[in-house]
Amino acid sequence: MAATPVKTTVIDVTAPISLPVLNRAGTQVGTVDVDPAAFGGKINKQLLHEAVLMYRANQRAGTHSTLRRGEVAGSTKKLFRQKGTGNARVGTKRTNKRRGGGTAKGPKPRDYEYHLPKKAIKAATRMAILSKFTDGEVVVLDDLAMTGPKTKEMTALLKAVKVGSKSVKRGEETVEVTTTLADVTVLIGTAAYDINVYKSGRNIQGVKVLPTAEFNAYTVLKQKRLVLTRAALDVLQHGPKVAPASETVPAVVASQLGS
Repeated sequence: MAATPVKTTVIDVTAPISLPVLNRAGTQVGTVDVDPAAFGGKINKQLLHEAVLMYRANQRAGTHSTLRRGEVAGSTKKLFRQKGTGNARVGTKRTNKRRGGGTAKGPKPRDYEYHLPKKAIKAATRMAILSKFTDGEVVVLDDLAMTGPKTKEMTALLKAVKVGSKSVKRGEETVEVTTTLADVTVLIGTAAYDINVYKSGRNIQGVKVLPTAEFNAYTVLKQKRLVLTRAALDVLQHGPKVAPASETVPAVVASQLGS
């Protein structure tokens, strides 16, 4: 008898991934190569599943509450005597078998929060980002700097970047329509916290703006497209750049450290 094939939940990714770099008008201005090894080189579907379950469970309020038979209003007196009436025997009106009675084994307020190991959470985040690369759901922008909070500019940018097409039925005909970032949910990742980019995108439905340091597996997988700047991609691959001592401490302290 042939052995049943075992479903694998781990996908190895070794080949470099080449992505086009777009400007604000949606025109390609170059390419960038992504090394899968920088994100662990593998995608574990089971770990991603467990990470998403954890994040969703931790978002639950857990305020559900039902009344048991000892908590509903009503007398505990026996409704009628045990024998002689011809009816089935019955007790209190609070029983869960009667309308207006208590709930049997109903939910009570509880805390659903739990946490996976820190290493597992970090690995799941890297795998979620890598899965976006392999599925072709990442858009790399050359630059996303803004002089101020401009929702209009952000909306124009989302409408300019094409991500695919879909079939739309118009009357008896089926027409192919181009879809843009404005038609899907988007996670915009920046190298660091950018107040102008954040304020430009926070009022647009389906758009979430986060620095790469605040990425997690659930947020990355939930949005249909991941938009990154070149700088944000560098941070994801190589980590944040460490500034020299002279830029992180006062000049007087830096001179004392150097002497």
